[in-house]
Amino acid sequence: MNVDARDNATRPVDYVWAIARISIGWIFLWAFLDKTFGWGFATPANRAWISGGSPTTGFLKGTGENALGGFFSALAGQPWVDWLFMLGLLGIGTALILGVGLRIAAVTGSLLLVLMWAAELPLANNPFMDDHIIYAIVLVGLALAGAGTTLGLGKLPIIQRNPYLK
Repeated sequence: MNVDARDNATRPVDYVWAIARISIGWIFLWAFLDKTFGWGFATPANRAWISGGSPTTGFLKGTGENALGGFFSALAGQPWVDWLFMLGLLGIGTALILGVGLRIAAVTGSLLLVLMWAAELPLANNPFMDDHIIYAIVLVGLALAGAGTTLGLGKLPIIQRNPYLK
């Protein structure tokens, strides 16, 4: 096998990144689906978005006593915040699962996660580190590793020709 063929071969670590990508994508997509349809996991049916519920109210209203709670509580239930949040969950989750737009998903997903982290400050169990920060770091790693090319659509010629789709 020549060196070029070895460089293009899929390595075991590529599958680990791909599984991480799909798994985190499913977390985002599932949050969108459950908040939209109220399938009873985190969102009861009577609070579903399609039933008139606000997908941001529960989380953001609960931040009132936190360091930045006043700011985040004021955003709770705002239609533009609900739409941005839900479109973000859908877009980030879909991009990660399909393996396209990972750079955009890493930036927007990290921003969403850091805002959710900030809404919870001060943290109950750690001075600064929680799962939101870990997920944000992994999202950046997924984009830098080019994780969309294994078990994803990232190798499609149109994706390869357009850097913003990578």
